[in-house]
Amino acid sequence: MAVPKRKVSKARRDKRRSSHWKLTAPNLAVCPKCGAMHLPHRACKACGTYNGREVIKVEEA
Repeated sequence: MAVPKRKVSKARRDKRRSSHWKLTAPNLAVCPKCGAMHLPHRACKACGTYNGREVIKVEEA
């Protein structure tokens, strides 16, 4: 059986694991109707449209 000969230090262990937990920010898309930035595959919060249709009623302030 393979058994480690020496204890792996916390620094060495954590260096090995450092690339496993990297997070990526979600990319943003441009709304074709109003030009606002929004998350892809979601309705635009500025104008309330998704896929060319109005799906959310947005009140103008």
